[in-house]
Parts: sequence; C-alpha cells; structure tokens
Amino acid sequence: MLEQRIQQHFIDSADLKYQSAQALGQPIAAAVQALLACLTSGAKLLACGSGASAAQACQLAALCVAGFERERPELAVLALSEASALQTSASGLLDASQGLARQVRALGQAGDVLLLLSVGGSEAAILAAVAAAHERDMSVIALTGRTGGELAALLRETDVWIAVPHERAARVREVHSLVLHCLCDGVDAQLLGEPEVP
Repeated sequence: MLEQRIQQHFIDSADLKYQSAQALGQPIAAAVQALLACLTSGAKLLACGSGASAAQACQLAALCVAGFERERPELAVLALSEASALQTSASGLLDASQGLARQVRALGQAGDVLLLLSVGGSEAAILAAVAAAHERDMSVIALTGRTGGELAALLRETDVWIAVPHERAARVREVHSLVLHCLCDGVDAQLLGEPEVP
C-alpha cells in the first residue's frame, strides 16, 4: 500500500510535468528574455518566495551566482529573506506583511526584475512585494499555481506569469523547481551558446 502511494506521487508528478511542457514553454522563454535583458544591462534580479517557496528563491540565487551546469561569470541575483522581515517585525518595528516589500524598495531600481514564487498567489507579503516592484519601475516574473490568486490581477502586460496548471502545493513546487532550472539553462545557453554534446 505504501509503495503504491509512493509510486503514485512519481506518476502524478511526471504527468503534470508533461502537461506543463507545452503550456509553460512560451512564458518560460519570455522569462529567460526578461532575465537576459536585466542581467546584461547591469541590473539585478531580486528573488523571493512565500513559505516553503522562499527556499526555492534561495536556490535560484545560488545557481545564478555559483553557476548552473557550466562555468560562467557570476550573475547579479539576490534572494530576499522572509526571516529578516520576520525578525524585524517581531521587534515591533514593522508589519511582517511589508517585510519583503521594504526589501524591494531598499534594493530595487528601475530595470531590475523581481522573481517571486507563490503557490496560491494571495499572501499579503507577496502582493506587497509586487506593488513595491511596480513602484520602482521593475518588471515581475511570477511563478504560481493554476489561478495565481490575487497576484494575477496585479500583474502588468510587461510582467511574465508562469502558472503551473495544478492546485496541489507539492506538485506546483516540483514544477517550479524545474522552471527555475529551465531559466538557468536558458540564460546560460543565451550567454554561452549551446553546450557541446559529450
């Protein structure tokens, strides 16, 4: 029984990735182009996520700075920290829902890009971060679940929305991880050319 349940997780994950390949190809390509325009013009990428998705934002920053699968110069990517925001709010200095937004306003400039990850798209901190990015004339790349929640309504025509066609958080985050790998690979391919086949 347990083994069947485990196998079903693999099957469900594979099915969703297969479905997502066609649906997400165009928005992922648009996100790669937005990242390239940002990073090759001397601007930077700020990445953040809500809850468990915050770890994925940190993973993206690490892959962009340390390299994905090939050696290349470091890219200017910074993961914003929910932990810093929560520590400050615990001291009574600010509302926790404004922590990410305050970091965006402190670090973001016109031409920068905010990449955020949120399964539901309705967390107050994420919505405030998007508003702050738009105040700074930054573009937004949003990775969400199927509906995008309240976040979908905040996105502008110049933003990129990558909506995984599923509601279950675990499945959405699995596809988000693959999307982040696609972004890193796409940027590397555009900067360094296609890798030689061994």
